[in-house]
Amino acid sequence: MKTLLPATMLLAAALGATPARAATEISLFRFFGGCSDEYANVTDLSKAVGECGIIQVLANKFNAENKDGIVVKTQSVEWGVYYDRLSANVAGRTPPDIAVMHRSVLPNYQVRGLVEPLGKHFATVGVDVADFVPVAREGVSANGEIWALPFDLHSLLWHVNADLFVKAGLVDEKGQPKLPGSPEELLRHAETMKARTGKAYLAIPSQADPMPTWQYLSWVWQQGGNIVDAEKREALLESKESREALRLLNVLYAAGHANRKHDYTAAQQAFLSGEAAVLINGTWGVDVYAAQARNPNSALKNYVVRDMPNLYGKEAVWSDSHIWVLPKQSKPDAAKLKAALTFLKFLNDHNFHWARTGHLPVRASVLASAEMRALPHRSEYTRTATIATGLPPIQYQRALMDLLINELNSTWLINKPQDKALANSQRAASSILRRSRRR
Repeated sequence: MKTLLPATMLLAAALGATPARAATEISLFRFFGGCSDEYANVTDLSKAVGECGIIQVLANKFNAENKDGIVVKTQSVEWGVYYDRLSANVAGRTPPDIAVMHRSVLPNYQVRGLVEPLGKHFATVGVDVADFVPVAREGVSANGEIWALPFDLHSLLWHVNADLFVKAGLVDEKGQPKLPGSPEELLRHAETMKARTGKAYLAIPSQADPMPTWQYLSWVWQQGGNIVDAEKREALLESKESREALRLLNVLYAAGHANRKHDYTAAQQAFLSGEAAVLINGTWGVDVYAAQARNPNSALKNYVVRDMPNLYGKEAVWSDSHIWVLPKQSKPDAAKLKAALTFLKFLNDHNFHWARTGHLPVRASVLASAEMRALPHRSEYTRTATIATGLPPIQYQRALMDLLINELNSTWLINKPQDKALANSQRAASSILRRSRRR
């Protein structure tokens, strides 16, 4: 026989019950590779390795520990098609709630009103934009507003085989590698390295690779020049600074101080096998090369990292950033917006862990921390965060880079006259810039 509870008891039970918090699911679009299986249940950040591992474990940790019932669903997209896929989703009115992006790509989306302004939101959730280093903060700012969360600075570095510098006698009074301070000194050092060790001074990925273009840009900026005038939307590729930077690259190749036939793998191998004293590559290589130097069978024994040498008087080095944006939604959802901002705050709070990729943190407080100094080699290149430079915040930067890679590389690969390469670049860049809108 069933026992019927009085209505008052049923009401009391209903009021006293604590319903389970409904999950707020947000989508995250990213590159960095796919490793969700490898790190499926990992929330311990000390066990995460590399870009993919660290960002995956950060998402896992957030999902496991946040008290707001937020679930981040990650969609990993292959790097080569990432921006095509993101643009297609935005055009199809199905954008993700959060997307990773490069600082150099942000203007393409910001000027068309495709990303949310974040300044007021950051103030609400407790993201201190004043803690961002200047180049990172400026790179996500326009019209008095903040448009993204900067996550890192990745930049060119000089990766150095210190033993070859010792053998060549290119060391200072402390026995540390002595780097050049002018174009003339660079060429003298390169000749000395070749004469005393039989090794090349530089290894540069020089085929269809952006590394020489990034070095060229660094030297243009070190002379106080630029390749574009953002206000006038004009290209400056036939300037004296541009001509000088390209001249120096070609002198190095012509003299055999860098091998023009090296692709990325070959240049890296030349450095690791002790055939080149300096590898020009990015922050992302630091931990790879440090690990190689710890291998007793490696030809690279004494590995050090150096900021880009200043050859022309003004400290500057090419850089970009990974940033996080909130794409504009066709049907705004306040709960999802709050959840996305909560996750961005979490990423900002864990900026140090991303620095374990080799990239530099964007927070000044993290850069100055004991944790940061304790990471391998980081104290050797934290100054890069203060000299990191980028193109002015204009649209179509990737198109400009593709153009330069094709034209500049042709001067050492097929001996195209340098003036012709720069003239071609000037015409094509001017056409690209005419299409750009003002921020």
